[in-house]
Amino acid sequence: MIDAHLADKFIKNNTISVIGAGGWGTSLSTVLAKNGFSVKIWALERETSDDININHRNSAFLPNIELNENIHATNNLDEFRDETFIITGIPTQFIRSLFINNNFNLKDKHILNIAKGIEKNTLSRCSQIFIDLGVTAENFALITGPSHAEEVAVGMPTTIVSASEDYDYALFVQNLLSNDFFRVYTNYDLIGCELGGALKNVIAISAGIIEGLGLGDNTKAALITRGLTEISRLSIALGANPYTMFGLAGLGDLFVTCNSKHSRNRYVGEMIGKGQKLSQILQNMKMIAEGVETTISANELSKRHNVDMPIVNKVYQILFEDLDPMSAIHQLMTRSSKHEWL
Repeated sequence: MIDAHLADKFIKNNTISVIGAGGWGTSLSTVLAKNGFSVKIWALERETSDDININHRNSAFLPNIELNENIHATNNLDEFRDETFIITGIPTQFIRSLFINNNFNLKDKHILNIAKGIEKNTLSRCSQIFIDLGVTAENFALITGPSHAEEVAVGMPTTIVSASEDYDYALFVQNLLSNDFFRVYTNYDLIGCELGGALKNVIAISAGIIEGLGLGDNTKAALITRGLTEISRLSIALGANPYTMFGLAGLGDLFVTCNSKHSRNRYVGEMIGKGQKLSQILQNMKMIAEGVETTISANELSKRHNVDMPIVNKVYQILFEDLDPMSAIHQLMTRSSKHEWL
């Protein structure tokens, strides 16, 4: 049950506001509708909002899923200005510009962010972006973990993590979203949860490259294991709890994103492994693969904090410096020998 005090504080007329009608924002709206709430969701594209309102579908971002009639869409961001509690599903690289360009005041608002990424140039995590925009640390929470929208939307059993510096707020999110197919754990480690969710997308691109090259399970197992090591190194250097990396926000999310056909980041890598250019791949994609831009940020963070991340570095070189994928693998395999834990 949702704490009555927090429910009265955050929820007006039994309606939850969601900004961002991509696949994950729409899928999470189905969870909220299942839990008995009405959902007001903002879509950038008019055709998306019309599709949701008229056909009860989001054909562009979550095809073949019939949406609950308690989900209503709008293109008018002004309808959200007076909301106390907002769920945001805006891709990381567009969070700052969306709110600044629309003169949208976030002061005193409680944010639940569902995007996973690291902003270019600033190298900010999503929580840091929202704090820059006026949200206090205790008014920010996130959810993360192995949760492909396509599976959540049809009620497949899923477990995720809710994290906030205000543990009561994390508990509120847990109670808000939990049901018989969507289980939410809480976590104090905001830094680790954010970095685990963001960095796994970079490793997923490399997993896709392996798939596209036609390499085997041995290669992918090595990639996932050593990729988790790199994620852990950087996260710990930035203040994360090491245990987070072995939970849902770390290993769980990494595993599913590297192996699932639903993963946009893995798809990008797979197409590169098959010989396509990054610009061509992105041009043909409707949805955003957060890992592409996060690769830039992760590579820069590794240099700034002197953290060894050879896989991330090679993904960066493949994406942005035209390094041949097989050459990258050869370079990784022939590095000087070392102890596994170093």
